[in-house]
Amino acid sequence: MRISRIKLLILVVMSAIGLWASGSVLVIFYTLNQQLPFCPTGTVLGINLDCGAVLSSPYSKILGVPLELLAMGYFLVNLGLVSLVAFGSQRVSDATLEILFGWRFIGIIIVPYLMFVEFFIIHAICVYCTIMHVAIIADFVVISFLLFFGKNSLFREEQEMLPAAAAGGPALQ
Repeated sequence: MRISRIKLLILVVMSAIGLWASGSVLVIFYTLNQQLPFCPTGTVLGINLDCGAVLSSPYSKILGVPLELLAMGYFLVNLGLVSLVAFGSQRVSDATLEILFGWRFIGIIIVPYLMFVEFFIIHAICVYCTIMHVAIIADFVVISFLLFFGKNSLFREEQEMLPAAAAGGPALQ
């Protein structure tokens, strides 16, 4: 494995949360035509919560395709790219890491638009949409930190493993 287990877990969890939220909306709201659980209606801290209003708005689809279906695709691609980074050869991993950052950049530029639509046009937010937004933002922050501020700390460095092993302790992962 090209990255540590904990770093892989963080990257997978971000996508899994977004995948769960988008899949829940697709199945429960669009397929079963039922209200979403854990999505109350009303005002909390001055914010109008109403998943139905957001998901029934004309902004919830592009050319008839629910945004949640696109979100599921986004998070599935994330999982595939993370797998290639973690388990691919050095060459595949390096190339995929650049693609992964670009892919996540696409996600991060879409979120402000979606939040603007919810807050200023629909005047309501959807808890599930917010979960997806947070997953996309956190995902982008984590990968950016690991790539740019951690000096490629996404990858296990040999130096990271040597001191513990030399001291007779377990190697860091």
